[in-house]
This record gives sequence, C-alpha cells and structure tokens, in this order.
Amino acid sequence: MNPFFTMLDYCKEDIRCVKERDPAARGTLEVLLLYPGLHAVWYYRIAHYFQVRKHYFIARAISQRAAKKTGVEIHPGATIGHRFFIDHGHGVVIGETTEIGDDVTIYQGVTLGGTGKDKGKRHPTIGNNVMIGSGAKVLGPFKIGDNSNVASGAVVLEEIPADCTAVGVPAHVVRRNGIRVDNLDQIHVPDPVRQEIDALQKQIDELKKSL
Repeated sequence: MNPFFTMLDYCKEDIRCVKERDPAARGTLEVLLLYPGLHAVWYYRIAHYFQVRKHYFIARAISQRAAKKTGVEIHPGATIGHRFFIDHGHGVVIGETTEIGDDVTIYQGVTLGGTGKDKGKRHPTIGNNVMIGSGAKVLGPFKIGDNSNVASGAVVLEEIPADCTAVGVPAHVVRRNGIRVDNLDQIHVPDPVRQEIDALQKQIDELKKSL
C-alpha cells in the first residue's frame, strides 16, 4: 500500500473502480453498502496495515472476520495495489505471498495460491491490468504479466507473459498481443479426465487387436 495514500483515498478510488467496471452498479450508496468484494478489499487494507507493523494476531483476526462476512479470504500478508476489484467475490482465496498490481479484476471462485512445494515466496505475482475469470486457479510463485487475461476455469501452473490470454487445464497461451497463437478457446477447453479415458481405451483396443 502507498504510504502517502490514506484509507479514505483508497476507499474513494475503490468505489470509483467498481462503478467503472461493473455495469450493474447503479450508484455510490449501493456500491458502498452492498458489494462484498469491495468490503473484503477494505478489510484487507486494514488487516495489512497491522500486518506490516507486526501485529500479526490482530491482522489475522480481521482477515478471518472478513472471510466469514464476505466469503473472500485474503491473507493480510499479501500485497495489493490500487483499484483492485473483486466481482461477486464468493470463494476467492488470496495467499500470503501474493503480489497484485494496479487495476486488477478477479471474479468469484478464483484462487491465487501455492502448490505446497515452495518455500518463502509461494504464491503468484499478478501484473497490472490483469483479468482473472471465475473459478480460475493460479498456483505457484510465478508471474502473470501486465495486461493479460486468464480464462474462467483455467488452472495456471507456470508464467504467463504480458499481453496474453491463457485458457485450459493446465492453462496455456492462446493469444499474444492480440494475435491468436492456438486454436483453443474458452468453450473448447480440453477435459484431462476425458483425455486419460481415451488414452486407456486406445491401449485396450490395441491389446484386443494383438490377442
């Protein structure tokens, strides 16, 4: 958080970004009172204030209260920039060493987490002006580059460069700098279970032929 920014400055900025990005937002009062994603961000900013001052218990208590009230769990140790917008919000989880840039939008069910294999920096770094679709999982200490998009339901396990669109399980880049580099899209995402079943069926067919 910018030390020269007051909580009031952040609140005004956060409200403006919700009104700009959510076409369903009808006015300031509605956004102020009825948007759990916005409330979760404000709880985080207060918890982070205590976290950086090493009041860890207070910070965690605030973050856990926020999780119960909003359905969004943001670890107070995460670093989040300006104009962060969580749309809908329920089921969002953001890990301790996550770093999020400015003008980032994420949707419900997103996890910015770890794999359990890393030490120290365990969670992703999200660049500026990134959009992460509903249900996407970004797992590990790598970066999602500026101006990139992660499709709904994608599972990202490695770095995504700037100005890219990534889809699939596991996710891979299908568009770079506005140019399609793969025929895959959000509708035709491969099903890894189906792929395994097809591979097994192929082996069975080959064994039948050999018999």
